[in-house]
Amino acid sequence: MSATQLYTKYTRVWIPDPDEVWRSAEIIKDYKEGDKSLQLKLEDETLYEYPIDLPGSELPFLRNPDILVGQNDLTALSYLHEPAVLHNLKVRFLESNHIYTYCGIVLVAINPYEQLPIYEQDVIYAYSGQNMGDMDPHIFAVAEEAYKQMARDEKNQSIIVSGESGAGKTVSAKYAMRFFATVGGSASETNIEAKVLASSPIVEAIGNAKTTRNDNSSRFGKYIQIGFDKRYHIIGANMRTYLLEKSRVVFQAEDERNYHIFYQLCASSSLPEFKDLGLTCAEDFFYTSQGGDTSIDGVDDADDFEKTRHAFTLLGVKESHQTTIFRIIAAILHLGNLKIQGERDGEVCSVSSEDEHLSSFCSLLGVEHSQMQHWLCHCKLVTTAETYVKSMSLHQVVNARNALAKHIYAQLFNWIVQHINKALHTTVKQHSFIGVLDIYGFETFEVNSFEQFCINYANEKLQQQFNSHVFKLEQEEYMKEGIPWTLIDFYDNQPCIDLIEAKLGILDLLDEECKVPKGTDQNWAQKLYDRHAASLHFQKPRMSNTSFIVLHFADKVEYQSEGFLEKNRDTVYEEQINILKASKYQMVADLFQEETDAVPASAVQKRTPRINVRSAKPAFKAANKEHRKTVGHQFRNSLQLLMETLNATTPHYVRCIKPNDEKLPFKFDPKRTVQQLRACGVLETIRISAAGFPSRWSYPDFFNRYRVLMNKRDLSKNDKKQICQTLLENLIKDPDKFQFGRTKIFFRAGQVAYLEKLRADKFRAATIMIQKTVRGWLQRARYQRLRRATLTLQRYARGHLARRLFQHLRRTRAAIILQKQYRMLRMRRAFLRVRSATLTIQAFARGMFVRRIYHQMLLEHKATILQKYARGWLARARFRRAQAAAVVLQCHWRRLRARRQLQALRIEARSAQHLKKLNIGMENKVVQLQRKVDEQNKENKLLNEQLSMLTSAHSSEVEKLKKELQQYQQTQQGDGKQLLSLQEETERLRMELERAHGEREVLEDSHGKERDLLRKRICDLEEENALLKQEKEELNSRILCQSEGEFARNTVEENMQMKKELEEERSRYQNLVKEYASLEQRYDNLRNEMTIFKQTPGHRRNPSNQSSLESDSNNPSICTSEIGDTEDVIQQVEEIGMEKAAMDMTLFLKLQKRVRELELERKKLQAQLEKKEQESKKSQVIEIKTEVASEHEDFAYNTLKRQELESENKKLKNELNELRKAIADHATQNNSSNDVQDGYNLLLNQLKSANEELEVRKEEVLILRSQIMKAAQQKESGKNMVKERESISPNASWPNSDRHVDQEDAIEAYQGMCETNRLLEAQLQDQRREHEEEMEALRNQMDLMQEELEKQQQAFLQTLQLSPEIQVEFGLQQEITRLTNENLDLKELLEKLEKNEKKLKKQLKIYMKKVQDFEASQTVVPVERRPHERSMQVAVQRKEKDFQGMLEYYKEDEPLLIRNLITDLKPQAVSATVPCLPAYILYMCIRHADYINDDQKVHSLLTSTINGVKKVLKKHQDDFEMTSFWLANTCRLLHCLKQYSGEEGFMTQNTAKQNEHCLKNFDLTEYRQVLGHLSIQIYQQLINIAEGILQPMIVSAVLENESIQGLSSVKPVGYRKYCSKEGDSSYSLDEMIRQLNTFHSIMCDQGLDPEIIQQVFKQLFYMINAITLNNLLLRKDVCSWSTGMQLRFNISQLEEWLRGKNLQQSGAAQTLEPLIQAAQLLQLKKKTSEDAEAICSLCTSLSTQQIVKILNLYTPVNEFEERVTVAFIRNIQKQLQERNDPPQLLLDFKHMFPVLFPFNPSAITMDSIHLPASLNLDFLNKV
Repeated sequence: MSATQLYTKYTRVWIPDPDEVWRSAEIIKDYKEGDKSLQLKLEDETLYEYPIDLPGSELPFLRNPDILVGQNDLTALSYLHEPAVLHNLKVRFLESNHIYTYCGIVLVAINPYEQLPIYEQDVIYAYSGQNMGDMDPHIFAVAEEAYKQMARDEKNQSIIVSGESGAGKTVSAKYAMRFFATVGGSASETNIEAKVLASSPIVEAIGNAKTTRNDNSSRFGKYIQIGFDKRYHIIGANMRTYLLEKSRVVFQAEDERNYHIFYQLCASSSLPEFKDLGLTCAEDFFYTSQGGDTSIDGVDDADDFEKTRHAFTLLGVKESHQTTIFRIIAAILHLGNLKIQGERDGEVCSVSSEDEHLSSFCSLLGVEHSQMQHWLCHCKLVTTAETYVKSMSLHQVVNARNALAKHIYAQLFNWIVQHINKALHTTVKQHSFIGVLDIYGFETFEVNSFEQFCINYANEKLQQQFNSHVFKLEQEEYMKEGIPWTLIDFYDNQPCIDLIEAKLGILDLLDEECKVPKGTDQNWAQKLYDRHAASLHFQKPRMSNTSFIVLHFADKVEYQSEGFLEKNRDTVYEEQINILKASKYQMVADLFQEETDAVPASAVQKRTPRINVRSAKPAFKAANKEHRKTVGHQFRNSLQLLMETLNATTPHYVRCIKPNDEKLPFKFDPKRTVQQLRACGVLETIRISAAGFPSRWSYPDFFNRYRVLMNKRDLSKNDKKQICQTLLENLIKDPDKFQFGRTKIFFRAGQVAYLEKLRADKFRAATIMIQKTVRGWLQRARYQRLRRATLTLQRYARGHLARRLFQHLRRTRAAIILQKQYRMLRMRRAFLRVRSATLTIQAFARGMFVRRIYHQMLLEHKATILQKYARGWLARARFRRAQAAAVVLQCHWRRLRARRQLQALRIEARSAQHLKKLNIGMENKVVQLQRKVDEQNKENKLLNEQLSMLTSAHSSEVEKLKKELQQYQQTQQGDGKQLLSLQEETERLRMELERAHGEREVLEDSHGKERDLLRKRICDLEEENALLKQEKEELNSRILCQSEGEFARNTVEENMQMKKELEEERSRYQNLVKEYASLEQRYDNLRNEMTIFKQTPGHRRNPSNQSSLESDSNNPSICTSEIGDTEDVIQQVEEIGMEKAAMDMTLFLKLQKRVRELELERKKLQAQLEKKEQESKKSQVIEIKTEVASEHEDFAYNTLKRQELESENKKLKNELNELRKAIADHATQNNSSNDVQDGYNLLLNQLKSANEELEVRKEEVLILRSQIMKAAQQKESGKNMVKERESISPNASWPNSDRHVDQEDAIEAYQGMCETNRLLEAQLQDQRREHEEEMEALRNQMDLMQEELEKQQQAFLQTLQLSPEIQVEFGLQQEITRLTNENLDLKELLEKLEKNEKKLKKQLKIYMKKVQDFEASQTVVPVERRPHERSMQVAVQRKEKDFQGMLEYYKEDEPLLIRNLITDLKPQAVSATVPCLPAYILYMCIRHADYINDDQKVHSLLTSTINGVKKVLKKHQDDFEMTSFWLANTCRLLHCLKQYSGEEGFMTQNTAKQNEHCLKNFDLTEYRQVLGHLSIQIYQQLINIAEGILQPMIVSAVLENESIQGLSSVKPVGYRKYCSKEGDSSYSLDEMIRQLNTFHSIMCDQGLDPEIIQQVFKQLFYMINAITLNNLLLRKDVCSWSTGMQLRFNISQLEEWLRGKNLQQSGAAQTLEPLIQAAQLLQLKKKTSEDAEAICSLCTSLSTQQIVKILNLYTPVNEFEERVTVAFIRNIQKQLQERNDPPQLLLDFKHMFPVLFPFNPSAITMDSIHLPASLNLDFLNKV
């Protein structure tokens, strides 16, 4: 393509400009070969002739089309040259406020000098996981790319951040490390990422300083390695430092500062802990005041110092070490303020011993004052013969002091870096690392010294590595695409590097000159001239003999040789170092102790990656004890190590640009920017790319972009690659201008612009055609409008004239009619006036005559009435006077009689008889009290007599006992035991019988009373409720009538406020639940890890032990009550203490014995209880069968039983009295042994007679019962027959009517007898079993009595051997002990009775509730049907056998139930059954446990269920179907527990059958809360799974999917984009909708509540909105009109899907509102102020920052679109100032709405549920 084709009219070019570097112009005349100039028009409309015939002048650079301006990647530009790069950066920086731009593999970052909201946490999450070319350029994108390549390729990475001072290198490196700390946070609890970030304040304090170009300039280079483990979590870090600028410690230029730490310490010198440092303000110290101003605007040094100290603490630096560090820094300041006094013209110097700064310096460092004073001004000279001490000159002393200060600071800097590395070190093996290199950029000043030389040398090395890497990537790309590779000539700076570091290079000559004893800078410069004069990269200045010029890759730099040798030597005198080594502070001594180590530097470098920038000790002792290695040699070695590290990693480049030197926000200086672009290698990257094929298009993108240039025949082909090849061969004739790769088309520079020009011409031609057609149509439409208007005017004019004539005629006719009517009206009015007057006169005359007659009649009537009333009043007055007189007489008479009666009563009251009547009660009370006193006295006398009798008869009784002892032992041992046991047992049984009978009567009475009271109370409450309802309705109607509108508004506002508060509270609550779930999950993970590490089985305690014990205690039984008694006794004994226990040791022993007996009894009772449970299980089926049959017999049986018990009670009372008498006789007559035998025989006879009487009574009861049943059956059958006869006509006759007994009656009677026999057999078995149990209990008591008797006999034998006095005392003690034991037994018995009473009361309440329910159910049945129902016993019994909605299982089958129903259950197994079948089955099992009142079983089942569900969910963490299945079942189980809880609020929708399925005994409110928590956890897991599935689809399906074909227009992409496109998976909107359909169908099929489904999709659609909008806000390539149209169409598809699924009420569509407004914003006009107002009124759901960001990102896709102007954006910002929008730019896509589980009762009854055989639940029994 020739120049004549490119340089045509209207083409824009770039021409050089002295102020703006490059200036845009437009060609106004086509260029022809041979022309000597170009005719141009500048942007200010001035004409300019650009010469091209001058030597060195060429055609100007072509300007890219406007559509390519503002690209994210500079390599996407068609014309790649310096003005294009500069203009693209300027447009992005000034117009769009974008500070980041890609340039191939380089990220160009321009310092905005303003804090931007693009580094928040949500931005990090937005870039995490994204491809580098998919998002807008950002430092986070580079960091994500490095992190992704490290994980994908398992290769170490490096991020090289470079740029000159003030360009933002440190901030960029800090943000990169912050990204790694957030994305790769440590898995352990060490917070290593926090430590990595905490090292920044320390390093900035000790290594950064204010310069003329930057307020926080890094004065050293650092390379931070962030280590990762195999899971790519941060495990540690390491820092290397390079070339600390030590000279800044002692010297600062104007407007510069020393290192920040000095000023921070001075600003905090007033703190108490720093009083002994002797510091004041920074202006008082020489080392901190040389630059002038010691403060920085907007920086608080004291606050920064607190951050530095906090960082020290976080990194584990001890307080003592921190104090020492601050002492050393303060000592350096004092060292700079030393006053050196010169003598003899400065040849001899001294320091005063009274110098306060010297004293402070020595005291702070802990060194000897006199030695430091001496060696600061003297040095030691060593010769072969002897050693001399020489005084130094003033200049030498100052240099030595400064060198010492620099050396101290450098050693301290190295020590701090070492300790930072120790704090960041980890023992875990490092799998890979990412290095962040923050190093100085290329520098050139007016005076360049040794520091600039080293910095530029390092940049030469880095540039060489960068060039080779770029060249390598280009080569790999070409080879991968199969394009012929031709060698590209790029700048190789190896000769410049050889000039510096090769043998006899600049550094070698410098080191050689440093070794010469009297070497000077001038001699070294002369050697350079002699050696390198012929080098292409070395020049000698014309006007100087001490300077030299090096031609670097960026620019040529002139260096001043003065000071090179001194800085390279870095001389420190050994005597001063030795003084510091002897410091009394260990840390100060350790700083310099390393100087004596003989370890070579190379070994140190191999052992540790940190590079020390201090000098090493020399190998031999020189005269001034200089160190071995020079700074240059040391820096070269460290740089070589750095290059080896970088070459072993994959590098990523960040080039920081400083836009202006004034540090003004968003100000762009083209000169400074171009200078830095040349220096940092960006233009070199452009040049390498431009030398090959810089523009690259994939075949589909090229086809979509340039299909307008193709003809219909080519478009009909299916092979897009062939179509593109054909098109390019036709359009571009030179085959070298493009190449076809495997997946891309490669273009030379300028070819894409040529294609864009052809495309624009094609569009322009089409536009002209469209404009021509439209203009013709407009003119035709205009003519037609004029013609129609003319005809209309004519028609209206003619109509107007006709209407005017018609109006005249009509008015004339109307005037005639009006005259006629008026004349008629006037005559009629006159006639009417005459007629009216005549009538009025007649009326008044007639009225006058009538009124006269009326008045006469009225007067006569009134006179009659007056006479009547006067006569009546006179009669009534006479009667009232007579009545008043009679009343007065009666009053006087009655008063007289009352006075007489009062006098009589007063006389009677004074008499004695009256007083006696009043005191009759008192006398009775006195008599009763007297009687009680007499009785007490008698009892007291009787007891005294008994005591005297006992003491007197004791001796005789002992003798008798001795004689009768043997006889008792032989003959009556067994009889005595039986007698005692039988007596006690009989007495106990009688007492229990009496007590039970009494309690029953009391309970029956109380039950009747309570029932009556309850009924009465219910009636009262119903009446009150009716009254309250009526009042409520009246009040409601009144309130509604009065203030309906206001009340409605207030109610709505209050409801909204309450709903909002409820949502917030629910959100906080569910966040807590979520945190609890995460902590629980974390605990489980840690526990699993511990088990894996230990590999030993362990026992885990069930956390529900305590609650099970508590639930057991709520239902006391015999064993638990006795255990409680034992514990109470033990507790009482413990509370009494040892003192009281020692007072009666026998009592304590007795209690211990009682405890043992109770333990034995408890074991026996447990065995009996287990036996009874087994028997009850066996007899349970029989009892259920006979329960209905015996229901109608209970009343008769209870009456008979009561009569029987009453008779037996009377008989037992009589027998009890006889026994008491016998025992009393036995107690008083102890003289003979025959009484015992007689009592025993009497007791046996009574027992036999009682048993015989019992058998007789039982037979009588059976006979009576059978007779009653027969009579009842006959009566019922008779009634039925009567009814049947009545229903039949009287004429009917029966053949068997004469018989007395019918066959059916006989069958019914026989069945009744059979039932009676079964009942009697069951009762006989029960009685036999009770008799056996009583006999066994009697035997046990006999055994106990035998043991007691043996003990008494042993005691008697012991007493016989004692003296009489001791025997008396022993007898009394035994009697007291016996009485005490009896008292204790009675107390225990009383406590047992009280507990049994409480238990019976509880049972009674339960029975009362059952009776009330039964009565309520019975009242529903009509009275006339009850006899018939009573006869239908077989039918009732068959009905009770139906399934009652309960499932029974044994305790040992519970794990099997959990496994089959939860753990191993697949949702497909129950897909064809009732939804949420497992929840119903679990509830039926819970209901049975509640029915049998087994709280432990309920607790165990619910706990196992919850744990099982958690286990399943943990196992299937990524299974949406399984999670949804258990969410549905958990919610359904929760609803069942509410629906059948018995609470009225949950039973409003229940049927009568469902109310029968309610829980009876337990309140499971706490378990409902636990299930609610579990439901929230499952819901959150479900959302996380769904989000994980949808998240990769969202951007591709909603934002990038081209649903409307041909609407989007592809733009050129850069290196990042086409590299990141490889291997990407794209999704269409249909695929995402199919996935949403899958979610919806799964949740609906599994019976999940519709409200929960709505909340799920509301959450998912919010995530779709947030991720899409965030991606839109971070991508420039999708902010266009066509994207807005596509986006709106895709959103409408989603809204249509919501409507199709009936989810429009879920609020999901409302969550898409911000995205809808963003799409509308992309489609709206953006020119005038009216457009701005429309945007502000429309975009209410978008924040101000989001609106401005979208407008800044808006990019035209076609040439006919216009960019959004800066003025329009400023207008938008001005109008949106009043908004109080949140500061964040992006939406929090992780935000989760609080979930609400509304109560949703089920219409399914439990008895209608079928258990499928596939569940393997055969062990469940239906009840």
